[in-house]
Amino acid sequence: MRAAAPIVVRICVAGGCHSSGGSGLLQALREAIVQAKVGAGRNAGITVKGVGCLGPCGEGPVLAIDAPPPQPSTRLLGAAKPCSVSELAASLQAAERSGSLRSWSPPAARPIDQGHPFFTLQRRWVLERCGLIDPESIDEAMAAGAYRQLADVVNRRSPGAVIQAVVESALRGRGGAGFPTGQKWQRVASQSSPQKLVVCNADEGDPGAFMNRTVMEGDPHRLLEGIAIAAYAIGASRGYLYVRAEYPLAIARLRNAIAQAEALGWLGNAINGTAMNLQLELRVGAGAYVCGEETALIHSIEGQRGTPRPRPPYPAEKGVFGLPTLINNVETFANVPVLLSLGPKAYNGGTKVFCLTGQGRRCGVLEVPLGTSLHTIVHTMGGGAMPGRRLKAVLTGGPSGGCIRADQLDTPVDYESLKALGTILGSGGLVVLDDTTNLVDMATYFMGFCRDESCGKCVPCRAGTVQL
Repeated sequence: MRAAAPIVVRICVAGGCHSSGGSGLLQALREAIVQAKVGAGRNAGITVKGVGCLGPCGEGPVLAIDAPPPQPSTRLLGAAKPCSVSELAASLQAAERSGSLRSWSPPAARPIDQGHPFFTLQRRWVLERCGLIDPESIDEAMAAGAYRQLADVVNRRSPGAVIQAVVESALRGRGGAGFPTGQKWQRVASQSSPQKLVVCNADEGDPGAFMNRTVMEGDPHRLLEGIAIAAYAIGASRGYLYVRAEYPLAIARLRNAIAQAEALGWLGNAINGTAMNLQLELRVGAGAYVCGEETALIHSIEGQRGTPRPRPPYPAEKGVFGLPTLINNVETFANVPVLLSLGPKAYNGGTKVFCLTGQGRRCGVLEVPLGTSLHTIVHTMGGGAMPGRRLKAVLTGGPSGGCIRADQLDTPVDYESLKALGTILGSGGLVVLDDTTNLVDMATYFMGFCRDESCGKCVPCRAGTVQL
């Protein structure tokens, strides 16, 4: 008698789908499958698990259903609701008995076309494991490759060789400024201080931007591995992970991941049986937008008011508690294991994770090669404006950025090209604006945002935003 073919149901429980019922769907479907197993009098081959972001957040809650060989296939569904799980569970039981999803018709959920350019044009390097693994399981993360590069680095590579690989990869900071990451690491490593610190800036505050949250909620061990590799490269034995208070799910998953990594020797003392130590502490942000600025973040970690200070000295020379400090954001650190795995030449500047939001047809999280045109992202992948509407502009860079007109969308999304248009890449939020948007009102709104979030220390910001 043929053994029941195992079917895996992956339900997104990241922030977006969690808010639209993903976690409730996960629990309800698990219970329905258990009841179906009991009713069938056998151990049905269906596994239900929670995963990170699958991408099309506007369709949430999203789930993927994987059928195994000899007829492997994956079906992606959106807008599934807990109230429909009994019908879904019964349908899955039938598919499981047949061993195939090819002729399966999903009930009470909307099929999502995986052949759409939104999926086919992506290059998921940083998000490779998001949506595939249980973010609360270090075993699943390691089975999918987590900590392999850290093990290779601490056992086989010198700190200088790691930094040189980062330099040659052309990785630039993904937090907005785009400073060459390798140069920053070199500067910190060259300091003579016997103690250095590594800090991850996870205080993501731009409206419409949730790239860092996606990584932290969906693949926290990738972030921890990148931080640990950076600490090894610069000679740091202590670090801080500064996460905004408004990300409770990310905070919970990071705390769980840190505890798991310490238990298995990937953090703490004698990492992977070597002389490397790294004590990593998670700090919850103070709730201020300005704390995303690195010197304000430093003050907040020290227990002071989050107020920026003039530079120099730069954090690489005098950072947290006066010690040389390396500060990168979540996506920057998450790129490090990727570039070491691929090699600097193959990595070649890497990818960028974007959040496509606003008045477009398809909103969500996507990852594309750096330099992909805005037209490709917004129109080809995102579907452009809603039916009956005309795209007017795309906002990049959040409150500090600017709007790019519809006739400028052939612009490559990279640091220099956007700067030439008077805006910035920023952290990666792309807000689609249609012909119902008043751009003057939009500018007024963001100026008010900057006024309200200003620390009030400098006259141009304190008084200038009010005057404007």
